Amino acid sequence: MNFFRGVMGGQAAGPQPSGAETIQKLCDRVASSTLLEDRRDAVRALKSLSKKYRMEVGTQAMDHLINILQTDRSDSEILGYALDTLYNIICNDEEEEQDESEDAVTSIPVSGKHKNVSIPDENAQKQADDLGAQFTDTFIQDPEHVTLLLTLLEEFDFHVRWPGVKLLTALLKNQGVQLQGIILVSPMGVSRLMDLLADSREVIRNDGLLLLQQLTKSNAAIQKIVAFENAFERLLDIITEEGSSDGGIVVEDCLLLLLNLLKNNSSNQNFFKEGSYIQRMKPWFEVGDDNSGWSAQKVTNLHLMLQLVRVMVSPVNSPGATASCQKSMYQCGLLQQLCTILMATGVPADILTETINTVSEVIRGSQVNQDYFASVNAPSNPPRPAIVVLLMSMVNERQPFVLRCAVLYCFQCFLYKNQKGQGEIVATLLPSTIDANSISAGQLLCGGLFSADSLSNWCAAVALAHALQDNLTQKEQLLRVQLATSLGKPPVSLLQQCTNILSQGSKVQTRVGLLMLLCTWINNCPIAVTHFLHNQENVPFLTAQISENLGEDERLVQGLCALLLGICIYYNDNSLENYTKEKLKQLIEKRIGKENFVEKLGFITKHELYSRAAQKPQPVFPSPEQMLFDHEFTKLVKELEGVITKAVHKSSEEEKKEEEVKKTLEQHDNIVTQYKELIREQDAQIQELKEQVDSMSSQKEQMQTTITQQLSQIQQHKDQYNILKLKLGKDNQSQSNSQGDGSQVNGLQTEELTQLREEVEELRKQHSLLQTQLGDKDAIINTLRSEAAQTAEGTAGSGSDNTELLKELEALRTQVQSQSAEISQLKTERQDLLRRAEAGPSDAVDSSDGSLDAAKMADLESRLAAQTSETERLKEEASSLSKGRSELEQQLASATSTVAILQTEKAKLQTEVQESKKEQDDLLMLLADQDQKIHSLKQRLKDLGETVEDEDDLDARDQTDEDEDEEDEEDED
Repeated sequence: MNFFRGVMGGQAAGPQPSGAETIQKLCDRVASSTLLEDRRDAVRALKSLSKKYRMEVGTQAMDHLINILQTDRSDSEILGYALDTLYNIICNDEEEEQDESEDAVTSIPVSGKHKNVSIPDENAQKQADDLGAQFTDTFIQDPEHVTLLLTLLEEFDFHVRWPGVKLLTALLKNQGVQLQGIILVSPMGVSRLMDLLADSREVIRNDGLLLLQQLTKSNAAIQKIVAFENAFERLLDIITEEGSSDGGIVVEDCLLLLLNLLKNNSSNQNFFKEGSYIQRMKPWFEVGDDNSGWSAQKVTNLHLMLQLVRVMVSPVNSPGATASCQKSMYQCGLLQQLCTILMATGVPADILTETINTVSEVIRGSQVNQDYFASVNAPSNPPRPAIVVLLMSMVNERQPFVLRCAVLYCFQCFLYKNQKGQGEIVATLLPSTIDANSISAGQLLCGGLFSADSLSNWCAAVALAHALQDNLTQKEQLLRVQLATSLGKPPVSLLQQCTNILSQGSKVQTRVGLLMLLCTWINNCPIAVTHFLHNQENVPFLTAQISENLGEDERLVQGLCALLLGICIYYNDNSLENYTKEKLKQLIEKRIGKENFVEKLGFITKHELYSRAAQKPQPVFPSPEQMLFDHEFTKLVKELEGVITKAVHKSSEEEKKEEEVKKTLEQHDNIVTQYKELIREQDAQIQELKEQVDSMSSQKEQMQTTITQQLSQIQQHKDQYNILKLKLGKDNQSQSNSQGDGSQVNGLQTEELTQLREEVEELRKQHSLLQTQLGDKDAIINTLRSEAAQTAEGTAGSGSDNTELLKELEALRTQVQSQSAEISQLKTERQDLLRRAEAGPSDAVDSSDGSLDAAKMADLESRLAAQTSETERLKEEASSLSKGRSELEQQLASATSTVAILQTEKAKLQTEVQESKKEQDDLLMLLADQDQKIHSLKQRLKDLGETVEDEDDLDARDQTDEDEDEEDEEDED
């Protein structure tokens, strides 16, 4: 440290050390000094020398500087000096040193004394690019150095983070591909760099934008990672904060980074669209009424914004993605905003040109957007369609060349896959639709087609060709167009006028444009071919042009003439006798030669401008003279060149065979069509059958569900049955164990069985009696119905008799209800008996229960008898009521209500009778089970050796006892 703080003294005598020697001593100090302050001063000195002695510092000090980055992480000042030094030796940009503390003269300690040494420029400045690439290769030889640099970027200290950002940017500029690979495999490498956008210090944030620009160049993997690190949201927020198009250089950097992320990256484009970021672009294009005084930065920003829109709808993107973006731009109002700029005044020419190109690609191939563009009007008086205004600029030779190209591109995009628009353009040329008071698109195209400006001729011809592209109807309609050439002469067709101008030997550009129009017009249109051949001068002109040996400039015209003549052969329907396919081929063979014809046809694709035009739809030419080919026409040439060559070389026999093959193919096509229709019908039938199968499958599933439920219920019933059976088995086992009481139990069972049979017999009698009573009541109800009908037809009676009848009917209803209650009571008692029967032989032991049942049976019989007498009495009363009903009137309504009440009670009685029958059936089932149980008990007793008498034996013995009793009585008499 004292060495660096030596006493300021005069210059030492002797030779001054060279720059390399000084740098070597400083490197030794950095490597050997133990004090941090000494190392810091040495690194600061190296930084001051790194600009002038870039080679020496880079070769001698780089390893020491990297070592400082690794070991002195705790001192931000020395880290900043080291990073600045590395930046100075790696960066290729010539920048002025900003640090005022370092001057041209640097104090350097030499031999223990502090001396002022003026370092001369010993080495000539070498090529900056070579030096930067060399030092960058040295730095990234070890990938850990890049990882160390990424780690240092996490430091929040300004003196570390900012130099680190600049150094990494310089490394990416020099060796971008290698460094991208290292960062891509580094853990969280891209995420660390994305954090720079969130830095509150604008200097670091802005340099972070430059760093990400270099990082994302031509690397789809890194572009995806950056996009999914929420880059779109952050960049759009920065653009908004900075003032959108009115912002400064930061907005430009953000837009350049967005272009890097989106261009040729379908994944990021889809993510941008799905994230609704297209909607956030609309405010960028909101311009005011006063568009004067645009700054250069605003022009640059808006130009990049328009490019960003074009990236999303570029023709090179997939058709589905482009259509989706076009739809979003229309729905959010972005297209409308662009059309507003298009029609605004005071917009700079380059912005207007780029806006036209942008609108072109937003509407290209989108029917909805094309229809909207057709409805846009310019703010003029009277209002004119935007298409007309643009075409006026295209055919105006005073307009800038790039603007005219942009208008042509816009018109092409408007007609691309837009048959409706094609029809509207052609309709403006037809005689029935021409309006003399207004300028139409067709009039402008015809004016440009026949003007003195060759560029206007070419643009108008190409625009008109796009109105006919792949549209047979419009090709035929255009044949009706008639032109008035001069006063006093008859009008000529547009087709004829084009060939007339072609034969007059105008400029090459004009002839190329007219030939492209004619080729597009008659292609795949036999009627147009016939019209063209009908003019006797056309074929000789074409053969003369093809057969001549002309210069390089005329070769393209010869090739296009050969293409036009070839189309006349290929699409010839032989309707003209003098110009059939065969005669045209003979003419070629005699006048030109087949090989020469094919060679001239190949001049088109061999032209240097052909491949340039075939690359992309937008017409981009460095100068008007090179504007010769249209993109769609190049596709037409590629399609027709091979088939025309074959058609020319074919003989008449081959053509006949080919026609036969065509007829056969047509027949096959008809057969295929029939089969297709049959297949469609079968598909419909199959679909119906599938629906039926689906419905039946659903029904089957429902039935299976029902069956499963029923099986589960059956299983439950089986389980209940097994439980009852097991319970019964236990009862039987307990009875068999008590052998001493077997005879008594058997006797009790027999008595119980007899008693139950008697009870069943009584219940049957009661059932019969109830059915009889029910029949009597039905008869009474029917009688009441008939009498009610007779009452409706009779005369009016006294009101008091009607009141008495109502009371008697009410009394009758009360009695019927009482009978129902008694029947319910009988039902309850019967159920009591059933429960006793189900109780089994164990309940039959008690003899007192038998006497109680007998008393109940007697009581039941007496009550049934009383009920029978009561029913008879009710019958008599009903009979007396029926006799007095003939004198009553207005009885129909009351009788009807009474009948309804009685019907309800009848239904209740019937329900009770049904329940009684069901319960009797249950009782019989129980009796059957009881018989089976008794039979099994007897069998067990027999197996145990007990004497058991059957019922027949008991009946016989009872009969014998009765006979003996009768004999005894006779003897006594």
